[in-house]
Amino acid sequence: MENVRRYRALASLCRQQAAYRPLQNWELLGQAEHFEYLAEVELKAHFDACNAQHDEDDVATAWERPAAA
Repeated sequence: MENVRRYRALASLCRQQAAYRPLQNWELLGQAEHFEYLAEVELKAHFDACNAQHDEDDVATAWERPAAA
């Protein structure tokens, strides 16, 4: 999650710089979009890992539960 925060901060800085540098604004906005994409990839990986762990926990507890009589 730390990487997500960093990528979003870098994207914000690029957008701020684009406002003050009209000759470079397209390049800076492209970089901002790239950093937002990296943040989304990191978030997806994080939640996929959380969901995989949650699924493993569910399977483990299902095996541990006694069968209904």
